[in-house]
Amino acid sequence: MAETPAQWLLLIHQLPPHPAYFRVKVWRQLQGLGSVALKNSVYALPLSEGTREDFQWMVQQIEAGGGEASVVEAAFVDGLSDGELKERFRAARDEDYAALQEELQAIRKALPRKPDEARKGEAEAQLAKLRKRFTDLQAIDFFAAGGAAEVRTQIGRLEGLLAPESVGAKGGPAWNIAELQGRTWVTRKGVHVDRIASAWLIRRFIDPKARFRFVDPKTAPIRKDELRFDMFEGEFTHEGDWCSFETILHRLGLEDPALRVLGELIHDVDLKDARFRRPEVAGFDRAILGVALLHAKDEARLEAGSGLLDAFYAAFQKAAS
Repeated sequence: MAETPAQWLLLIHQLPPHPAYFRVKVWRQLQGLGSVALKNSVYALPLSEGTREDFQWMVQQIEAGGGEASVVEAAFVDGLSDGELKERFRAARDEDYAALQEELQAIRKALPRKPDEARKGEAEAQLAKLRKRFTDLQAIDFFAAGGAAEVRTQIGRLEGLLAPESVGAKGGPAWNIAELQGRTWVTRKGVHVDRIASAWLIRRFIDPKARFRFVDPKTAPIRKDELRFDMFEGEFTHEGDWCSFETILHRLGLEDPALRVLGELIHDVDLKDARFRRPEVAGFDRAILGVALLHAKDEARLEAGSGLLDAFYAAFQKAAS
């Protein structure tokens, strides 16, 4: 039987019972490296030159503190599979990303609609620290945990609130619909409420022949003439306290009362700030969640979600007439 090549490094260690702070120090250092515990005294990292150096450094730290440690190259043959271990790494990073999201949302919710310079400065300092933490987390996100994309979105939202008002926010639409025909629109894969609704809006009211590409923003290059939406630094994304759907409405001057109401639903479901508190929000939120649960592929989600949005739009049109 062919030998399975090693894909992992294991740090196997034994620590002295005292002092207690040394055990805590080692645990924190291992967490900082992004390692995952297999057992109390066995930690794993994916095999690379960088992770080998990290674990070798840990061996030095442990031995200097009176403990024992070894680094082993390993391949899993029975029991835990490579895929299951990768999921453990993703789950660990998603926990970290979720904590970052909560802190970013707390900063955003604490900001008044028009913060003074002192409040802006305080929020910008907090944001700078969280950006640094995000960068550090990405360095140990070995298997591309899904929570990173939402953190990028939250950072973009907060940056929009703290940035000077753009021309589009107060000076009218910044794009003409005629400029947007025949384009390919790019967004993050795994579409949910704001991306589904924005794509529906683009196809129904901007360009019926619009093409969409769903990408991993960390690895997919943006091609010439493509337009990004609901992506960090995209042409149409969160701006100030607008979700991407609202940004498209404002940027293109789509003055349709039914679309405005629909935008309020999408805003509250996406941003979860209960700004508009429309009675349809809970049902709309459940329906969009159902679309995502039933359809794994983005094009299928867009097709099913478009039918749902058509129905809500028709109902709001009738109510406005």
